[in-house]
Amino acid sequence: MPLPFANRAYAGTLTRRDFIKLSALAALSTAAGCAANPVTGQSQFMLMGEGEEIRLDKTASPHQFSADYGQTQDSALNSYVAGVGTALDRVSHRPHMPYNFHVVNATYINAYAFPGGSIAVTRGILAELDNEAELAALLGHELGHVNARHTAARMSKGKLLGALVGGATLLAGAKSKTLGDLAGTLGGAGAGLLLASYSRDDERQADDLGMEYMVRAGYTPEGMVGLMDVLRSMNKRQPSAIETMFSTHPMSSERYETAVKSSRTRFGDRKGQSLNRERYMDSTARLRKLAPMFKLFQEGDKAMSSKDYAVAEDRYARGLKISPDDYAGLVMMAKCQIAQKNPKAARGYADKARKSYPAEAQAHHIHGVAAIQQKDYAAALTDFSNYERLLPGNPATIFLKGFAYEGMQDKQHAAEQYARYLKTTNQGEMAEHAYSRLKSWGYL
Repeated sequence: MPLPFANRAYAGTLTRRDFIKLSALAALSTAAGCAANPVTGQSQFMLMGEGEEIRLDKTASPHQFSADYGQTQDSALNSYVAGVGTALDRVSHRPHMPYNFHVVNATYINAYAFPGGSIAVTRGILAELDNEAELAALLGHELGHVNARHTAARMSKGKLLGALVGGATLLAGAKSKTLGDLAGTLGGAGAGLLLASYSRDDERQADDLGMEYMVRAGYTPEGMVGLMDVLRSMNKRQPSAIETMFSTHPMSSERYETAVKSSRTRFGDRKGQSLNRERYMDSTARLRKLAPMFKLFQEGDKAMSSKDYAVAEDRYARGLKISPDDYAGLVMMAKCQIAQKNPKAARGYADKARKSYPAEAQAHHIHGVAAIQQKDYAAALTDFSNYERLLPGNPATIFLKGFAYEGMQDKQHAAEQYARYLKTTNQGEMAEHAYSRLKSWGYL
């Protein structure tokens, strides 16, 4: 019989499901109706209106960006990528959407878009591109998903309803069930349910729209061909580094061949437009110097998923020698230490991460998890309170505050937090734990 949540938490043996719950977002409502697709003009049934798409985006995207270790602190790089994205969104089918573009610190290879126009690319994928036209193709593809309303359409088919009722998580894809890998899940070895499992038809349409937008913005369609070739070759060379992207964006030789065909036929007269390779190289020079570190961190993540914590620690340590204050690397190492039941070391790395990036929330959460592992509930409460201040809207944070108060024998404040938590969801082991405590303490 599985141990109750509290026993697993005290013992430092939380399961993958536990940690996914700890990363979950509040339940979000939807409204049904018919709307004209902005790309095709055809009427289609939608569970979400445009206002719901934007509100969902604003609620959910900050949590995923934090899970991916926050926006990079290289402001020049962020501005550069945002500039390319803005040039594309202006010529899209929905130029009025509140688009925003982010380079996130994650080193796995991916890009993703939320339905209201929040788009992120990881440091890992930027290090693999060769020119600005490939970047435009990548961002154009994500804009294609937003403009064709693929997330809303998938919701209308019922594929995401279960995820959005009772507390949606943005995180998916962890393979291990140890606390260490659960901590790693917070760091996002992938986008989650709102971002996952586009159909091949969705991908084809996003590719087509992405090429259309980049050409309209003055880039050569060869950028999309180059992007597809990069992804295809990477899949052969280091499949583990790119498997998350392919899980959210299914790849096939057909996509590459279609890009080649479109560049020669539909957009053949635009092949002489700009690649902007020199500008890309100049703008990403500092990032590309870190490419060896990214590969080490990718190897570390793979080792974590296989529970090979010694190898993971080695790779993270070697990566941190390249850039000792790298926020993502420090948080990764903290999670690795938690997995090995070294909470003191975990807190040291998490504390260094907090100092390197004070405005980012995840290090506070990881520090709090390590503090719970040490039964230092007062410190954990401070950590989760800081996390909630920086990144409100995560029901699990409310639960963890209650758990910390309970560990401090402060039943009144624990009950207040558990009651807050139960207002967000009444399902799952954490809800059962909160309810049982409220009942046994006489509050119910």
